[in-house]
Amino acid sequence: MVERAREAGIERILVPGWDVPSSEAALELARRHPDLLNAAVGVHPHDAAAMDEPAWAQLEVLAADPAVRAIGEIGLDYYRLLSPPDVQRAALDRQLELADRLDLPVLIHDREAHADVEAALLAWTGGSGSPGRGVLHAFSGDVAMAQRLSAAGFLVSFALPVAFRSATGPREAATVLEDGRFLVETDAPYLGPDRDRTNEPTTVIRVTAELARLRGTSPEELVAPIRAAFEALIG
Repeated sequence: MVERAREAGIERILVPGWDVPSSEAALELARRHPDLLNAAVGVHPHDAAAMDEPAWAQLEVLAADPAVRAIGEIGLDYYRLLSPPDVQRAALDRQLELADRLDLPVLIHDREAHADVEAALLAWTGGSGSPGRGVLHAFSGDVAMAQRLSAAGFLVSFALPVAFRSATGPREAATVLEDGRFLVETDAPYLGPDRDRTNEPTTVIRVTAELARLRGTSPEELVAPIRAAFEALIG
C-alpha cells in the first residue's frame, strides 16, 4: 500500500491513532517511512470510555516524541455514542490541553456533534488564530461552520463523500474556501469508494479530482495550496 502511494505520486501521509496501541503503531510506521509518513497520536471519542490514568499517561509519553506531528484523531461522535457524551467531551478537552502544552495541531472528528465541536474549538482558540491550529477531518458540517472555523485557524479536510450529491454542506464549502485553507484525505480504510474496493491513500487522487471539478480548476492547480496547507498544519 505504501509503494502504491509512492508510485501514484503522493508526497506525504498523516497517519492518526485512535487509542494507545494504534497511536504506537502510527508512530512506528512514521519511523519506518520517514520520507512519506507523519504520525499523530490520540484517543477517538469511540474509545474515550476505555481510557484510564495509566493509558492517559502513556499517551502523553507518545505525544512528546519528536516524530509526532499532531494530536488526533480526537473529537465528538453523537451518532454511535460508543462512549457517553460527557466522557467524550472530557477526553476532547484533555487532549486539546495536551496539544496546547506541546504546541501541536489537532485532528478533529465530528459526527453529528457540530455545535459542540465548534464551541469547544472556538473556546480553545479564543475565536481566531493563524492557520495550522488543527484540521476538521472528513468535514461533514455546513458552509457556515467551515467558514467560521477556517477564520479561527482551522483547516477543512475533504474525503470521498465530497463526491456525493447528498453531501451538500461539504460540497458547498469546497467551492468557497480560499486556497491554502483545505486538505484532501481518504480516511482509509473507511469511507471507501464502494463495498468491493479497498480504500487506501491512492483514493486521495479521486478526492482531489472531484474537489477541482467543484472549484472549476484542475487537480494540478490544487497541489501547491494543498501542500502549503499541510505544511502549515504540521510544520
